[in-house]
Amino acid sequence: MSVLPPVRRDRVIAQLPQCFRKEAAIHTKSDFNNKVKTACQEQRTGTVGRFKISKVIVVGDLAVGKTCLINRFCKDTFDKNYKATIGVDFEMERFEVLGVPFSLQLWDTAGQERFKCIASTYYRGAQVVIIVFDVNDIASLGHTRQWLEDALKENDPTGVQLFLVGTKKDLSSPAQYSQIEQDALRLANEIQAEYWAVSSLTGECLDCSKLKHVYISFNWNIF
Repeated sequence: MSVLPPVRRDRVIAQLPQCFRKEAAIHTKSDFNNKVKTACQEQRTGTVGRFKISKVIVVGDLAVGKTCLINRFCKDTFDKNYKATIGVDFEMERFEVLGVPFSLQLWDTAGQERFKCIASTYYRGAQVVIIVFDVNDIASLGHTRQWLEDALKENDPTGVQLFLVGTKKDLSSPAQYSQIEQDALRLANEIQAEYWAVSSLTGECLDCSKLKHVYISFNWNIF
């Protein structure tokens, strides 16, 4: 008998969610791939034990909001009292995608230079890399290339799905955000990443982005 609790209702995924911006979306289809549907129906999902597992690493500058992003994603909470991550933190989230158990390992890595060597040891084996920047800090967007380079040193670039995520959208005026979004969209296209802009404080776009996140991992790692 399973000792695990039932999957939360908001983690049961039966339909494919939409992308944030078609200008920077790797996948814009309206439904799951037919091969994925068939594999799920026949339970040919290449599971590890009973579950399909994908490893997600979250990288980016100090204080761009990586931990807040993960806390909103996993616990639907926001803590305004900032504490820098030391080394790495780890979360596991369980889903059900088209009737198949599916889990994400989320690795929250430190943004401080002195912890880079520690954090980078946990990059290996990632299927998804989320590169985070602050939409109010153009320098943090500029640093995303280096974070991506560091992450890909430990992984096969052809086997990793990339997300470029701008945080703290609630703090940005429409004019300010519009300006940095153009740079972000251009970068996302160059590095072949899917772009999202979110607010961990308000939860804006996080519900959709987490579902899209699962879809990307599931479609590309199911077999």
